Amino acid sequence: MCDVPIDDSRQMLVLAVVLSALAGYVDALGFITLGGFFVAFMSGNLTRFSVGFADGSWAHALTAAAVIGTFVLGCALGAVVVHLSDRRRLPVRTTVLAVVSGLLIAGAVAATVGASTVAVGAMLLAMGAENSFFQKDGEVTIGLTYMTGALVKMGHRLAAALFGGPRWAWLRHFALWAGLVAGAVTGALSHHWIGLDALWFAAGLSAALTVTVHLRIDRATRRPQLS
Repeated sequence: MCDVPIDDSRQMLVLAVVLSALAGYVDALGFITLGGFFVAFMSGNLTRFSVGFADGSWAHALTAAAVIGTFVLGCALGAVVVHLSDRRRLPVRTTVLAVVSGLLIAGAVAATVGASTVAVGAMLLAMGAENSFFQKDGEVTIGLTYMTGALVKMGHRLAAALFGGPRWAWLRHFALWAGLVAGAVTGALSHHWIGLDALWFAAGLSAALTVTVHLRIDRATRRPQLS
């Protein structure tokens, strides 16, 4: 689930890496704030839910369930945004990023006034919605907030290279993974520096990406060709 099928361009790959870094950054902030629960990586939360349920640690299990449920709502929100944008002929990628940016800004405002629970909820919705950026025919083609698929693809591409396949095809999957790691490290350092107020940096990056995508990708693809 980590090929770059939309235009298969360097531009899209770079954008996917930056969005993965954004997800890693926000996930690190959420992980520290929630004391070990993720806002982007749901497989880890599912394991925590299962262990908490088995051990009778109901507080952990309920927290994990609430986090997973909110993330799924964010995914549904992103899919609805894509559907409505298609119907109304709006630029889908710009609209998805605008929703993500709005949620992160709302979360940053909540963090500033000390409403950390609201901030985490906004982060979860934003991370769920972000995964709709690379959606095609109702399916997510690139997972931006989880990297298990990228690592699997990277291993397959490495094996293929040993048997005469493309030598460097694995690098795109490594780049996505590295983007998430770099974002998570930066997020953790930022949290140590200014706490959850570091969410403002994520909101600013998302807003800048929204403008960039609108001007350099969506507007360019909608511009009429001169004969």
